[in-house]
Amino acid sequence: MKNIELKVDGNKLVIEVDLDQEFGLSSSGKSITVASTEGNIAVPGREEIKIGLNIYKPRPKN
Repeated sequence: MKNIELKVDGNKLVIEVDLDQEFGLSSSGKSITVASTEGNIAVPGREEIKIGLNIYKPRPKN
């Protein structure tokens, strides 16, 4: 995972992301990756539940 912290609090999934981080351009080059699970993963402690998350922002126009 890149820049994502997952934790379960009771029956709620809490996702923490630093919105100021960047990890370069997406594969298409149209956006900048801020955070990613890099595919589908199991929720900690609840392996029967999966999550796939990408957080990005548009690439600035030149």
